[in-house]
Amino acid sequence: MLAAKTTMEAGGIRSPATVRVWDPLVRIFHWSLVGLFTFAFLTGDEWQQPHEVAGYIIAGLIGFRVIWGFVGPRHARFFSFINGPSAVAGFLADTVRLKARRYLGHNPAGGLMVVGLLLAIAVISLSGWMMTTDAYWGVKWVEELHEGAAFTALGLIALHVGGVIVASLEHGENLVRAMITGRKRAPGPDDIA
Repeated sequence: MLAAKTTMEAGGIRSPATVRVWDPLVRIFHWSLVGLFTFAFLTGDEWQQPHEVAGYIIAGLIGFRVIWGFVGPRHARFFSFINGPSAVAGFLADTVRLKARRYLGHNPAGGLMVVGLLLAIAVISLSGWMMTTDAYWGVKWVEELHEGAAFTALGLIALHVGGVIVASLEHGENLVRAMITGRKRAPGPDDIA
């Protein structure tokens, strides 16, 4: 099971016990994708070859994450965070009322966001690759798909960041730090672990 960790800070005050949630590969994937997507989005038509290289690396990252979603540790696996529409809607309704339960891994909305971002970025990668082939080079609908998927991903990223901020405030937990360290506060009796 997950090992809890309690630390002593200045003045002998104990910080809450923490547990390891996000494995190093999920964290490396996440922050690599953040950096590479930002680079690829900003370079766009301006710096073609580095843009394409970033796109191929991103495609590899997406492929890795899909595989890791089936064989990785518990909180990396899709089965642990993909929920049906009613669970997502119920969680979002509870969030609006600031009564959402805390999840140790991804909450239902976060799980849906993972799937949405993976799909959007996969479409970006596929359409970007298509634009380099003889069959689809210069084809307008492929270019529009690529650009539309990029802006869709940007919108999803904005929602993701907003959700992280709301959940961090609602549950008194720095989720950005958790994605850096891999550790979150140990589950309490009302949390879903």
